[in-house]
Amino acid sequence: MPGQDFRPVYHPAGHDIALRGVLQDLRTGRWLSMAQLLTDTARTADRSLWTRRTQVLAAVAAGSDVVQAWRVEQPHSIAAAVMHARVAVERSLRAHREGHPRTGELWRLAWEACRDASHVAPADPVPWVCLLALAVLDGDRSMEEHRERPPGPMLPPGPWGLLAEADKRDPHNREAYHRMLQFLYTRHPGSGSLPEAVNFVQWAAASAPPGSALHALPLYARVERYRRDGGQERALDLHWVAEDATRDAERALLAWFDHADPAAESLLDLNHLAHALWGALRFDAAARVFEALGPYYTPQPWAYRTRDPADQALAEELFTRARARCLHAPR
Repeated sequence: MPGQDFRPVYHPAGHDIALRGVLQDLRTGRWLSMAQLLTDTARTADRSLWTRRTQVLAAVAAGSDVVQAWRVEQPHSIAAAVMHARVAVERSLRAHREGHPRTGELWRLAWEACRDASHVAPADPVPWVCLLALAVLDGDRSMEEHRERPPGPMLPPGPWGLLAEADKRDPHNREAYHRMLQFLYTRHPGSGSLPEAVNFVQWAAASAPPGSALHALPLYARVERYRRDGGQERALDLHWVAEDATRDAERALLAWFDHADPAAESLLDLNHLAHALWGALRFDAAARVFEALGPYYTPQPWAYRTRDPADQALAEELFTRARARCLHAPR
């Protein structure tokens, strides 16, 4: 049961204790523990874990030269080459969001780093996931690989070949499909791309096996629609209790959460599921997800249900109230 002194924790490593220690070292410019962690991760042959850890590591390492220092010391390290691509992509995406004049140059460098990584690590999905991430920078779709024919009806042209390469190396790779979703959001200005995104997430979830996090993808598209519609400004909000919203939440619960190890899953996915079930008034089911989360939370999607999505304190407050409501609900 929730105590009144409960305080949610936001940490990129979440339940991954080994990753948490490495992030502390990265922030002080030390790379040896990162190299060892990635060596240990590669031995597990868990592509999902490898993808997730390299993504989190890159988000921290992109603010320093720590990966460059690693490459100088170990120039033939495959993991270092993959992390170099990760960091280059992270920097180019940040520059794009900030409107930095060097975005084009950083994009080119990142693209080359990804291609190099794909050659030295041919079985690794991460270089292809990174190329998918870079696709959003190609605003006019000048590259042919970003406008390939889709694999199914009701889907638009896009970087489907890149997704297929990632899929070949790690079927139903979570980040690859989320990167594809981000690309589809940017295909048209305004809300024109949203129907294509909805078709995509339904298509991806329909082909995903039990236990796959892709069953949570429709929850993201629903949050995006809510955000674009300015739903938090409505006095009466029926968006989350609609039949299709409830159905998406229950499918994610039954097809993904009930088959997965929550401690090994994305905190963002778990927060989206807890949020969707709470919004659908399925408090008993949401309580199970809150329990799996433990103290951890992510500002999204909770921020979009507040009067000021930029105020993370409001998101934390809403998460805490929703958690308490669900954990106190009759089972």
